Amino acid sequence: MDIAFHFQKKCSLKNRLELKQFITSVFNKEKTPAESLNVIFCDDEYLLDINRTFLSHDYYTDIITFNLAHGKDQAVQAELYISIDRVRDNAISHYVTNNQELHRVIFHGVLHLCGYKDKSKKDILVMRQMENKYLNLYFKS
Repeated sequence: MDIAFHFQKKCSLKNRLELKQFITSVFNKEKTPAESLNVIFCDDEYLLDINRTFLSHDYYTDIITFNLAHGKDQAVQAELYISIDRVRDNAISHYVTNNQELHRVIFHGVLHLCGYKDKSKKDILVMRQMENKYLNLYFKS
């Protein structure tokens, strides 16, 4: 699987090779074929513009996930856009480190690509459980 990190806004992302390997393992554990993933770290305004342009949403968010694969049976070819500003603010409000919150948001996007949703209360609960599962596995290793 091809995974690339792009920085429109600087952020401290350590152990990139390890993270790429872990993301690949998440797709494998979730039995989701994946071909490519571009993770773009940006600021609030950049992501707000994407949110307005492509989703017709007029609010800040921490992540937007696009699966660019043409068919639902096709391997994932995706882009994750992550607002470093939102990650920083969420880390403060959730009393976690920036590093922990950054990884939670990355795993959140990957889980969306594996079919997890977060629209209903039940879906949100499952999503949080899966985020915590993978955070614990990643930081344990």
